[in-house]
Amino acid sequence: MRGALIGAMLLEDLAADEHDAADRLAAGAVALRPCHEQATVGPMAGVVSPSMWLFEVRDDEHGGTAYCSLNEGLGKVLRYGAYGPEVLERLRWMDGVLGPALAGALERTGPIDLRWLMAQALQMGDELHNRNRAATSLLLRELAPAVVEAAPSDAAAVLRFIHGNDHFFLNAGMAAAKAATDAARDVPGSSLVVAMARNGTDFGIQVSGLGGRWFTGPAGVPDGLYLGSYGPADANPDIGDSTITETSGVGGFAMAASPAIVRFVGGEVADAVRATRSMYEITLAEHPAFQIPGLGFRGTPVGIDVTLVARTGLLPVVNTGIAGRVAGTGQVGAGLVEPPVEAFTGALRALAEAIK
Repeated sequence: MRGALIGAMLLEDLAADEHDAADRLAAGAVALRPCHEQATVGPMAGVVSPSMWLFEVRDDEHGGTAYCSLNEGLGKVLRYGAYGPEVLERLRWMDGVLGPALAGALERTGPIDLRWLMAQALQMGDELHNRNRAATSLLLRELAPAVVEAAPSDAAAVLRFIHGNDHFFLNAGMAAAKAATDAARDVPGSSLVVAMARNGTDFGIQVSGLGGRWFTGPAGVPDGLYLGSYGPADANPDIGDSTITETSGVGGFAMAASPAIVRFVGGEVADAVRATRSMYEITLAEHPAFQIPGLGFRGTPVGIDVTLVARTGLLPVVNTGIAGRVAGTGQVGAGLVEPPVEAFTGALRALAEAIK
């Protein structure tokens, strides 16, 4: 997160160099606010700065709106704490070219039905957290003609960038998940989990019946596959808002729809199926639109219940990228991580007190 904040300071011309940026941040020269408190989610470090374009996702039925930044790709990127010249150059291109081209395209297409698109992607092998290849392809198909019309001189570069980034859809999907879970907030007495997030130190959850209170425990280090010569000693503890995908019934909860995900996060195909099946034991429903062909088109498990987590001892399955623990390193791998049980038991105790 420190690396991403340094990069954001440099991107916004708020510091002369990385040392100046670090000093200004430590001195409190800029205001920092949690994404979730701004109806926003950010993957990994989650840093959103003023010049960045955002996806805006609207829930037409309940009136909610949620936001997420645009996805940079994998490797040395801001969300993994990298802030070198190539990272800043890419971000400036995204601000000056990619964002305006997408905005112009969406003015022509009108809103895109993300719920439909995500349902289709699940049936094409995505789980919508660490595998978004089908969803990105479907989104590209929706946008491509309008991008050509809106930004003819930049269309080739824009379409090439999206085509080369299989994770591009992730951020739109995260905003959709945030809009969906926010609709379930503030139901008196409800034990439904409406947010899960990590900041590289703590893992926290929010529960519908307990307002905006966070219940936390230590963030774990993911167990998975590492890039190149990296290993567990290079890994930062779990970080980011992307667990909003699991909160909404996809990601780790939909791994049975995506056997290929095990090649990215480790394990065997049977492990992916077993992970999804186990999540039905701690959730309140099956998603009516997000269906898994390999389970007879059963809906993904959705609606984590802190009562069921405490009763069964099962914890939500989360698959995630792994950031380097040294600021500026970038991504070092991907894998699975268990949330801390005390976040769920703490929320359950508070809920019991609240409804006495």
